[in-house]
Amino acid sequence: MTTLTVPSPREITEPARSGNKETMVLNMGPHHPSTHGVLRLVLELDGEVVVNVAPDVGYLHTGIEKTMESKTYQKAVVLTDRTDYLAPLSNNLSYVLAVEKLLDCEIPVRVQTIRVLLTELTRIGSHLVWLGTHALDLAAMSVFLYAFREREEILDIFELVSGARMMTSYFRVGGLAYDLTDDFLPTVKHFLDHMSDHIDEYEDLLTRNPLWLERSVDVAPISAEDAIAYGLSGANLRACGVNLDMRKLIPYSGYETYDFDVPIGKNGDNYDRYLVRIAEMRQSLRIAQQAHQRLVDMGPGPYVTADRKIVPPPKHEITHSMESLIHHFKLWTEGFKVPRGDAYVGIESPRGILGTYLVSDGGPKPYRVHFRAPSFINLQALPHMARGRLVADLVALIASLDPVLGEVDR
Repeated sequence: MTTLTVPSPREITEPARSGNKETMVLNMGPHHPSTHGVLRLVLELDGEVVVNVAPDVGYLHTGIEKTMESKTYQKAVVLTDRTDYLAPLSNNLSYVLAVEKLLDCEIPVRVQTIRVLLTELTRIGSHLVWLGTHALDLAAMSVFLYAFREREEILDIFELVSGARMMTSYFRVGGLAYDLTDDFLPTVKHFLDHMSDHIDEYEDLLTRNPLWLERSVDVAPISAEDAIAYGLSGANLRACGVNLDMRKLIPYSGYETYDFDVPIGKNGDNYDRYLVRIAEMRQSLRIAQQAHQRLVDMGPGPYVTADRKIVPPPKHEITHSMESLIHHFKLWTEGFKVPRGDAYVGIESPRGILGTYLVSDGGPKPYRVHFRAPSFINLQALPHMARGRLVADLVALIASLDPVLGEVDR
């Protein structure tokens, strides 16, 4: 099994400075476009061959986890959007599920169905960004334009329900921020009806393209054993043949009631990571179609829990109910109190297992919040996968891992 080591920048730069190495040290980033954010890679090169590489993170550090300790549980939701900024609704979901676990809060089935529908649209939208930028890194411009064409439709759907295209903060502890608009379901149906054809277009451009195959097949493979040892998750792990998906392993939000498959690969190379994510988009489409039909069948219903100690009462009650007015005032000024204890909830985000660990001291603000960020953990395997490859292969490898630096640094 691979020795679990991730080199530091100092290990590479200090021998080079002392003249003990004949290799060249090169900085790639933190402002290089193909590092997909402010990621700095310190490369040790022998010509164009990567001898060693050290990821250097922290250039986007925002202190989100610490800042959440000063916010009430409900107000802290807005901070979760800004970690993995390509999957804000997935971040919302992981956090609110952890709070709801501590509260032992019952969530209406309609709310759970809406959450499933929107998080699967989030997965598709995130994979479209990955596909477009991955192709762009390898000089395939058309795919980028096609992928962002469909992503715009998804962002329009998010704007329809939340008023924001990216930082939605739409999932709240106990339910949703607002009820669905009248044109939500028809808009979603229009997208779902034609998205499958667009995925076919992407595959027509790339899947059997000889240039794409040359740059991805047998490039940067990793074995299932090594992938598990390095803590990989999501499509990066499933591309190695490991069938692990939190939606199947530990279902949440009613995922056990949906019919879908978990795509897996064999070789764990760039090409398999591509194939798995393409197949994931098709499966997300399948889940979203089922959730959409359920919402059509359900009709109107509650969009928050009935527990008035967690969610403010509707406005029309405040005018004639003193108890409702008091609840409204206290919830928005002090927040609700969460029983003392801790909870962990892991979900399947577009990048892998996104976990929220939450500690409560019994007050209205979290004592401690920590995220298991898949982007951060997936980067651990980068040096192992890059050694012995060309620099051009490293560019393709970074894209195939699909890191988001807002989630890495937090």
